[in-house]
Amino acid sequence: MPKGILQKLLNGERRIAAHVQPMYRLRDNRRMAQEYLIRHLDSAGLAHPVGAILQAPELDPADRLALDLRFLEETFRTLATAEISDLLHFVNLEPLSLEAPGFWEALPRWLEALPFPPDQVVLEFTEGQRIHDVDALRGYSARLRDAGLRIAVDDLGAGVASLSHMARLAPDFIKADRSLVEQVHRRPYQAALLNALAHFANRMRIGFIAEGIETLEELEAVMDADVPWGQGYVLGQPWPTEPRPLASPAQP
Repeated sequence: MPKGILQKLLNGERRIAAHVQPMYRLRDNRRMAQEYLIRHLDSAGLAHPVGAILQAPELDPADRLALDLRFLEETFRTLATAEISDLLHFVNLEPLSLEAPGFWEALPRWLEALPFPPDQVVLEFTEGQRIHDVDALRGYSARLRDAGLRIAVDDLGAGVASLSHMARLAPDFIKADRSLVEQVHRRPYQAALLNALAHFANRMRIGFIAEGIETLEELEAVMDADVPWGQGYVLGQPWPTEPRPLASPAQP
């Protein structure tokens, strides 16, 4: 990770912008939700994902927390100007941030500025940090629900999203990791696993989403596995929520 980029992100010199990626109910191709993804913009206005920066093993925990809070601030700023609709809004959250007083101090302000009820916001626990104290995470989840928010566990099958974590947290949504979706049309065991998870989620009244669907073959196999919702490049790539300013012309 280039140190210059990290420092510019931390001190606010590098601009960040929210992008959204749609999620669809697959049986009728209806858009149900969108996930907010933060990008940092270079001097030419090109957008770059921030996930690799947040997940870098050498990143200091204090810096990871500062970055995530900055990204959350930008995401909720964008949500405050979102059009009112019945869509759900998925927001990525590093579990580390739940331990920070700054997060809980900012949350009421963020929620008060929303143009729609808080239950249309789904906080999505990312895999960037493994949480070993599941009871603490359950407590944080209860506080978030008391504030009216919904909870999702991201990347089921990787990182924080083990089956045991999922069972203990009882989220409103679970998202199947890309590793369960990749080449699923050629891997019957993956299709069977997705089908089993889909039926489990349906029985427990949990929303189930397959993410990272990149080809039509994967999409067809995911639908054959009875997965209700899908997300991925074949369904829609992330797009910016605001027009980007044109880069300044180079000086002679």
